[in-house]
Amino acid sequence: MKISEVARRAGVTAKTVRYYEALGLIRPARLANGYRDYSEHDARMVAETRALNRLGIPVERTRPFLECLAAGRDQADDCPSSLAGYRDAIEDLTVRIEALTARRAALVRHLRDAAYRNSSAGRPGEKEYTVSDPSRLPVGLPVPEDDGAADHLAGSTVPDLDLPSSAGGTVALRTLGEGRSVVYCYPLTGRPDRDMPDGWDNIPGARGCTAEACDFRDHHDDLIAVGAARVFGLSSQETGYQQEVVGRLRLPFAMLSDTGLRLAATIGLPTFDAGGETLYKRITLIIRDGVIEHVFYPIFPPNEHAEQVLRWLKDNPA
Repeated sequence: MKISEVARRAGVTAKTVRYYEALGLIRPARLANGYRDYSEHDARMVAETRALNRLGIPVERTRPFLECLAAGRDQADDCPSSLAGYRDAIEDLTVRIEALTARRAALVRHLRDAAYRNSSAGRPGEKEYTVSDPSRLPVGLPVPEDDGAADHLAGSTVPDLDLPSSAGGTVALRTLGEGRSVVYCYPLTGRPDRDMPDGWDNIPGARGCTAEACDFRDHHDDLIAVGAARVFGLSSQETGYQQEVVGRLRLPFAMLSDTGLRLAATIGLPTFDAGGETLYKRITLIIRDGVIEHVFYPIFPPNEHAEQVLRWLKDNPA
């Protein structure tokens, strides 16, 4: 059998067959003219070596399996030495996996350290921003248009829903307490060490959740002073994620988690799809005595929205 036929059967190159021969794994006969003559046994050996190598066993360590075949066994792993070869290969992979896992963890730590070191989002009054700072909005973001999706909300009753709070426990939306409550709904808050969904900046109104949170943080005392009894952020993100954001951005208010989009289902809050998820569109509700008194929608720019709410509260005293 020619080397090309052996290579074709085993799915390797002729160069690979010669390499196996150089290692002594196969020993083809020689014809009178000096050409190699490969046997069916040689073809089987080449195929077995390739299969074992694809499992992660180095070519040089396939010899016990090939010797098992040469001894007349039907399968290359019918011998004790073959089983020992499997165990050795598994141990090698375990060591490599542990080393790669440790290396990955180190890279994650470096990524987080570098990302948060370059983020000024959690430092009120900071004037210098870096490229990775999610609290600053890029120029040229598309402006959302009023699609009428919130026209029905003003004057409607708040549903009887309890939502998990980043401060612990749950918050009952219908019984928030006396006075006006500001509940701003947002799609999702980004983090310096995580990528946003593809095309995020091209979705009108999507970008700017961190900027909006920082604006509400910086104007929180002013909002309380003009009549807001309390402020909440609300998104479909999990509470644990929101707690990290509250701590990192030093927010003086809690975030509410509506992972099941229950508020959208009950009163028809506008949503959109991105990155395989359904998210809330940016909208703010002024709630008083269990009724939605006023709605801000659409919202742009988000990094100035708290000031918009502040002006409305001043112009519309309770």
